[in-house]
Amino acid sequence: MTEYTDHHAPAGLRTRGTVIVVPGRGETRETYTRLGSRLAADAYRVRVIDAPDFGAPDFDAADLADQLDALGVELAAAGEGTAGEDGVARPVVLLGADTGALAVAALLGRADAPAAGRPDAVVLAGLPGHATTAAGTWDDELDVRTSCPTHRGRLTDDTRVRRGSLNEAVPDALLSAAHDSEADVPALILVGDADPLADHDALVRTAKSLPRARLSVVRGAHHDVLNDLQHRSVAAEIVTFLETLRNDLVPLIAVETSTW
Repeated sequence: MTEYTDHHAPAGLRTRGTVIVVPGRGETRETYTRLGSRLAADAYRVRVIDAPDFGAPDFDAADLADQLDALGVELAAAGEGTAGEDGVARPVVLLGADTGALAVAALLGRADAPAAGRPDAVVLAGLPGHATTAAGTWDDELDVRTSCPTHRGRLTDDTRVRRGSLNEAVPDALLSAAHDSEADVPALILVGDADPLADHDALVRTAKSLPRARLSVVRGAHHDVLNDLQHRSVAAEIVTFLETLRNDLVPLIAVETSTW
């Protein structure tokens, strides 16, 4: 049975869509309480699943295929019942962070990806590159993740957060599958310009290679771009993407003139 944390739209409002959050290395479902509550306040149903575990960095393509198969089943189950007992509130958007984002991109980029359960769009946040960081202490790791005191406190107080996880190398098979993905669903890619784990050149190439993708760079944000000091603006960017998706990717607001 799939386990997840639910964030509901306000009572009396029609649910505008479903966002399924896939955490990254070391994170728990509680890591995304603030983001989930904020998106839910805009009438989106938000479900946060457990972070996928990709094991040793030298696992092979067969191991990756098995892990992605299992993730696909879990995501399909998490999307059920968001609009009543048997319905799904669409659009359905997968939102991945760190290795969760890599897994989402790799899953959708598979040639044999099933059409059933396919999301309508994805948000890929804090995609890591090949770089690793020597975060010797917990404070060092927090510095890589975020400068937001609230988020630092949440990570520190959550006893299930796996400390030192950002020192773990990301499997090459997962990195290659994600960055070579040719997923054709609309994609919003989010990265902090102060993220030491990001390969910005690779992200630009990935965004340009996809048929419907936007790369948004968050000024001053670190690796946990969804939960850094700029979290309000990042949440607003996600909501804008969700609303644009509901309008066939036509922006609802266009700036005609501005002096700033």
